[in-house]
Amino acid sequence: MIMYNSLQAIIEQAEKENVAISAIILRQTVTDTERSEEDIINQMARNLSVMKEAVAEGCKEGLKSISGLTGDWAFKVKSRFEAKQGFCGIFVGEVIYNALAVMHVNACMGRVVAAPTAGSCGILPGCLIALQNHHKLTDRQLIDGLLNASAIGMVIAKNATLSGAEGACQAECGSGAAMAASAITEIMGGTPSMCGIAAAQSLKGLMGLVCDPVAGLVEEPCIIRNATSAMVALCSAEMALSGIPSLIPVDEVIKAMDVVGKQLPVSLRETAEGGIAASPTGIKLAAGLQNNNRPSE
Repeated sequence: MIMYNSLQAIIEQAEKENVAISAIILRQTVTDTERSEEDIINQMARNLSVMKEAVAEGCKEGLKSISGLTGDWAFKVKSRFEAKQGFCGIFVGEVIYNALAVMHVNACMGRVVAAPTAGSCGILPGCLIALQNHHKLTDRQLIDGLLNASAIGMVIAKNATLSGAEGACQAECGSGAAMAASAITEIMGGTPSMCGIAAAQSLKGLMGLVCDPVAGLVEEPCIIRNATSAMVALCSAEMALSGIPSLIPVDEVIKAMDVVGKQLPVSLRETAEGGIAASPTGIKLAAGLQNNNRPSE
């Protein structure tokens, strides 16, 4: 994918050929890696399988992270919706607990797919797996979504950053939301241009998001942020599919995110020295973990 330095270039090529972004990325990956199309699709299928396994594992009752800081939050949300107490609707509910589930598996040192990072691994699978369950999608359709998402992540990595330490959480959860929004848009029949718009709206919605993990662990507020960022992805995809434009082109939004990340102080870029990590309770929790004391429920 060396030839594509911008999302606009990918979008223009896809629209010129009247194909989806995923088709352009699949073909380019075949060229760049000298692997067969079947091999690449099989690899994406394995990634999808790991995502589904993480959702199933993360929804189990009694799940505790290695630190003990976080627990079976996905199970609690899922139970609420299974009892028909949730007010958001069953699809949105599933997106929420799927995203929480994958992040809990990460906090338990389980197996996840970085999408694009471990700290943002719940957003893309949280959205796509719920979408499959509620819209009778095939695994192949989701694989196309993953290929589409890879294009977004690739361009962001090339022109900005995916690292929370370098660009704060906007670079992790923001990019994860952009990837999910674009993938959803393609899967639900959107044009390549709409995919770019969805990605742009997600990045704008999470622009400036700080990275402030309590005790330096990818748990609080990281797990919750994956669920809330998934909501940004859904909203962005719906707006793009409705024909709402992004007045700022997606590649300019990516550049702006990069500038904002560089302007943020180091204390707000994964150092656990600012934000809620520096709150009185955040400091107390960190001290308790350092003393090998599990935080109280």
